[in-house]
Amino acid sequence: MLRTCLDAFVGSRQGKRDTPNCHEARMRRGKLPFIPVGEFYTRHADALQLKLVGPALGFERKIREPTINRPGLALSGFFTYFAGKRIQVLGNAESSYLKSLSEPEQQTRCLQLCEQHIPCVVVSRHLAVPKALADAAARLDIAIFRTPMVTMRFINAATIGLEMDFAPATTEHGSMVDIMGIGTLVRGSSGVGKSECVLGLIERGYSLVSDDVTRLRVLDGRELVGTAPDLTRYHMEVRGLGIINVASIFGVGSIRIEKRLDLVVTLRDWQELEEVDRIGLEQEFYEILGIRIPHITIPVRTGRDLARLVEVAALDQKLKSLGQNSAVEFNQRLLNLMQTSKEM
Repeated sequence: MLRTCLDAFVGSRQGKRDTPNCHEARMRRGKLPFIPVGEFYTRHADALQLKLVGPALGFERKIREPTINRPGLALSGFFTYFAGKRIQVLGNAESSYLKSLSEPEQQTRCLQLCEQHIPCVVVSRHLAVPKALADAAARLDIAIFRTPMVTMRFINAATIGLEMDFAPATTEHGSMVDIMGIGTLVRGSSGVGKSECVLGLIERGYSLVSDDVTRLRVLDGRELVGTAPDLTRYHMEVRGLGIINVASIFGVGSIRIEKRLDLVVTLRDWQELEEVDRIGLEQEFYEILGIRIPHITIPVRTGRDLARLVEVAALDQKLKSLGQNSAVEFNQRLLNLMQTSKEM
């Protein structure tokens, strides 16, 4: 599944995870997470309509908090509780206030602001960058950006982008499919039949999220969202066929950019299992980044339709999420029958 041609990207065939991105590495080392200004600009310049003003300075500065600050009080000289770890945004109010000051005062206030080790400055509404601010930023190597977006709209959009950037992330070896709204991660050892299973699900009309390598992020500390690495998105490797473009073959409806993870399915050779669950009363869970996801193990044997089994497992999970558990209902009916027989 793409691993053959992209071993350097997705790791070895023995199940070794691919090289983590810089954010993952920082999280695993236990350091305070941050996003470099240059990385933020590269990721979000188009969506936020950002344009760099002047030279590319301070791109290595660190954004340490996933939100935005409007430095109105700071420009007035009050720096107690100043949020200097955030992107600083100047809108109409801040620009108008600076214009009301004399030129020496503007220079003093802008220099004081830039001396607070701020990551960068964004001027919204396509307003002109005050000369005093441009001089202070150039002197202290701080990047300044402009955007035509209304200030509050920019703040909302940038905050959403930063929340995604700062979300804890990891990589799982497995393919993810959207089955009737249930995001399903299909895991298993190499050669167990994951590719054929996922291909069968796509042929049934379901959507591929990622093949072989799935990146997962925690949102709001309560759910996992899976997506594919940029390099392998929309593609699959099927043994004997090679790499295929799923969107080109099956249509745009056969792919999804991202999906919430609702179920983890592990495919294992029947001979490797000591015991096969035949009732399903006990719910198993698979933990990723501290979040427990419902998990089932499906035995693999020649002749079994794995795609159909995974499809049914996902639909059954959908019923469980709506409060209907077939195994529990059957068990209760059995207990009621036994009780009735005992009373007779």
